[in-house]
Amino acid sequence: MADDLDSRLRPATPAEWPAFRQHMAAALGMTPTGPYQDTPPPVAELDRSLGLWDGDRIVATSGIYSRSLTVPGGVVPCAGVTWVSVAPTHRRRGVLTSIMRRQLTELHEQQREPVAALWASEFPIYGRFGYAPATARAELTGRTERLHLRPDVDLGSGRVDVVEEDAYRPAAAALHESVRRSVPGNLARDDRWWDRLMRDEPEDRHGATARRYLLHTETDGTVTGYASYRVTPRWAETGEPDATLTVEEVRATSTAAYASLWQVLLSIDLVRTVRVLRASPDDPLRHLVTDGRALTGVPLDALWVRLVDVDRALAARRYPAPIDLVIEVRDEFCPWNAGRWRLAGHPAGGYCGRTDLDPDLVLGVEELSAAYLGGTSLAALQGAGRVTEVSPGAVTLAATAFGWPVTPWCPDEF
Repeated sequence: MADDLDSRLRPATPAEWPAFRQHMAAALGMTPTGPYQDTPPPVAELDRSLGLWDGDRIVATSGIYSRSLTVPGGVVPCAGVTWVSVAPTHRRRGVLTSIMRRQLTELHEQQREPVAALWASEFPIYGRFGYAPATARAELTGRTERLHLRPDVDLGSGRVDVVEEDAYRPAAAALHESVRRSVPGNLARDDRWWDRLMRDEPEDRHGATARRYLLHTETDGTVTGYASYRVTPRWAETGEPDATLTVEEVRATSTAAYASLWQVLLSIDLVRTVRVLRASPDDPLRHLVTDGRALTGVPLDALWVRLVDVDRALAARRYPAPIDLVIEVRDEFCPWNAGRWRLAGHPAGGYCGRTDLDPDLVLGVEELSAAYLGGTSLAALQGAGRVTEVSPGAVTLAATAFGWPVTPWCPDEF
């Protein structure tokens, strides 16, 4: 059955895009809106798509975006898995398994991206294919009467201005390219991705204003921060203003610039509630305000990661503490990863290659993928019975070496 399915999986053509998109929306219980109903969007790579046809009907879809992912100490090519859908009439037939295996096998055989990543619609689905949540995000919410910057926060000598999109975009794009390289989990954005990010269709605002923009500029004219937001106006039954400020993105190259942007955001008239979308669980804002309990938000899984080729992926990142261990990896879905690997790493680089030596650690590729960006501790996974320590102290050494000072975070859904 699986072999037959695989033979019927093929990329979609531009002419098939309308049906391809319509199936995706229907399978996910959505109605397609916005542009690109009849033609693929600029970010689409149809040559990397897969569709399953049953007669003249599309019953399953998937795709890959060619992305660049920041990892601890470096940047690696990443296959951004997307468009995954299976019609309810074709579930539990091995369709999704065939799609996942085809994607990963082609990535390995073609020596393309050593890492794949996705956003999971449901938690239990992708672990069986070796994916694991490697970053977290939280929607932070707070009331403005409790959100005040600490009096000792240095706002520097720069200034914050409200700007139009044509001034905001090039400045934000340049700054993002700089800051994203220091945060594991961040993704590069070329013009196509900025086009997608900046789209602001009226039907998607749900009662909010059009997107608004801020830039923080130093006295010499250098842009050191940017923010985007929108306001949803509301009036309470008492007649008092009760608007909500939805903050979409705030990035800066200095604490002063970051704090200055937030000082303005927290001072917008008529706003009583602040929402920060897809924030890092360790957002510095928590440490800039006087009331550390004023911002609430439950961390949830965000970007899921899968090591396509263990050796290439582990050699591509850096390790803040020296490590020289033999790791036995279990990977039934991608058998080329299974076996023993010697990992030797340090702050300047890493090496990973096959070995016949006895293992110091034994774990599955799912666990290794979870720890890859430095946000999930191998010691915590050992506590859950998902990592086996063979050599005493190996988990402590590996957990330290796989960690990273900057919490991994991915604000870009795809």
